[in-house]
Amino acid sequence: MRDFWKRYLRGFLPAFALFLLCCVIFGAVFWLYALPLKAVLYPSLLCLALWLAYVLLRGARAAKKHQTLSLLTAALTEDMLPDAESVDDADYRRIIALLQEARRAREADDARKYADMVEYYTLWAHQIKTPIAAMRLTLQNEDTPLSRRLTADLGRVERYVEMVLAYLRLDASATDYVLREYELDPIVRGAVKKFSGEFIERHLALELHPTNLRVLTDEKWLAFVLEQLISNALKYTPEGKVSIYLAGEATLCVSDTGIGIAPEDLPRVFEPGYTGYNGRTDKRASGLGLYLCRRVCQNLGHTISVESEPGKGTTVRLDLARKKLSVE
Repeated sequence: MRDFWKRYLRGFLPAFALFLLCCVIFGAVFWLYALPLKAVLYPSLLCLALWLAYVLLRGARAAKKHQTLSLLTAALTEDMLPDAESVDDADYRRIIALLQEARRAREADDARKYADMVEYYTLWAHQIKTPIAAMRLTLQNEDTPLSRRLTADLGRVERYVEMVLAYLRLDASATDYVLREYELDPIVRGAVKKFSGEFIERHLALELHPTNLRVLTDEKWLAFVLEQLISNALKYTPEGKVSIYLAGEATLCVSDTGIGIAPEDLPRVFEPGYTGYNGRTDKRASGLGLYLCRRVCQNLGHTISVESEPGKGTTVRLDLARKKLSVE
């Protein structure tokens, strides 16, 4: 408020200087005509007192208006503006109304363009699933090292398509989260099964420990998270094993013996587009996998964290415990 009064009084400095100049002119005229200067001094002081009273009263009203306008910075509508008290106020109201109209039109246009983009890429993702399914059926008729390699690559393409769909649906109002109690083990086994060919092809061991746990979650979205975590574990584990086990009462761990994550990269692994040192080494990294996992976990009420040591592997922890909610 102190800054407001400084700016407000500074605006009256030219008027005050003009008032003093008028007083000096009157005093000089009275002195030249040998008239008593008290005849100028008393009216000048009286006018100065009235003028100061006017400035302060107007300042109090301006301060109240300033407070009102400051409170409207978050959500401003034309009806919430103070009443116009001058021609300038009315002009400013019209300018604000025009700016708001332009902003609403721009937001509507941006929303339409975003909806068109989401619709296009959703259609693209669904259409590309058809040739993927056809190629998978073709490869199922063969069992050679080449077909197994191609099947693994095709699985990666499928996961990238699922990442696109997940990214598009993440904040959509129609996202189909269905929270129910599920057996965790079938979800984990279903996610692991999609990578069986890669485990065999790369001679990596899998330690899958039963959890015997029921969790309140969305089966489809939790499976998406697990597939991303297993995919990352395989991507950065040239040799050794991947372990999936339960730690504590409801914390599912996906652990590997891979190259690990640099300490300076750990705080940023969940940022969108951040790939870190490993991502710069592996050109296939998109930096979206863990970001999507965190966002999905937030929507499901789960938490996700990463522990890693370079050269010794990485452990991702999914805390599936959550507050009691109504089960469908």
